[in-house]
Amino acid sequence: MALAYDVAGDGPTLVLLHSGVCDRGMWDPQWSALIDAGYRVVRCDFRGFGQTPLPDRRYNDAEDVLGLLDVLGIERAALVASSYGGCVALEIAARRPDRAIALALLCAGLPEHEPTDELRAFGEREDALLEAGDLAGAVELNVDTWLGPDAEEMVRQEVCRMQRHAFEVQLAAPEGAGRRHETEIDLSAIKAPCLAVSGAHDLADFRQIAAQLPGLLTNAWHLELPWAAHLPSLERPAVVTDLLTGFLRETVPAS
Repeated sequence: MALAYDVAGDGPTLVLLHSGVCDRGMWDPQWSALIDAGYRVVRCDFRGFGQTPLPDRRYNDAEDVLGLLDVLGIERAALVASSYGGCVALEIAARRPDRAIALALLCAGLPEHEPTDELRAFGEREDALLEAGDLAGAVELNVDTWLGPDAEEMVRQEVCRMQRHAFEVQLAAPEGAGRRHETEIDLSAIKAPCLAVSGAHDLADFRQIAAQLPGLLTNAWHLELPWAAHLPSLERPAVVTDLLTGFLRETVPAS
């Protein structure tokens, strides 16, 4: 299988999809608790993150995840996703609604989202730092932008490590590598229950996306965390673990 992954536990399957700042290691704080709650838990690294290299061709993350589920013999799963992983989860659930049992989206992206000036300015600043060869500056920009005031120093260091590694892999990418997105995603096809979480300290884009999802999906509701920025599962891990297990207990009861 192309994607590096971990799988453990017994029960209904949960698939953990990481943010574009981290890799599958971001789920370490939730990993054991979700297994102990009675679930079979899968987490993977998207291409260009963690232990998954970039190919020398175009690829689609949603198709990669569906392919991983096929390899593991998993027909249906709940998707728990952070940031960019939420964008992938929505694409999976829209293209294959028969395979998505439930969605728990933490500060999710949205396919074909038009960025605000704030998010566009962040991207331009990041690009400028990378083009100047200031990898440390680009990493620091991401850590400062995406982690809120509650994040411990150990968490900041771990996000720094994951983001730096992702940059190193992606900057060394073979010519021709790159994501291929579906350009037309029908979100109304998603029937699975969806919890859309936002953070009050996050960029406006992701707060708006979470607030809009109940109007775009047939069975979604929005919860804003007043203390959180963009990576709440790392900022207050125990709180988010309880939030996730509570949602899953109602929508995907463990056997």
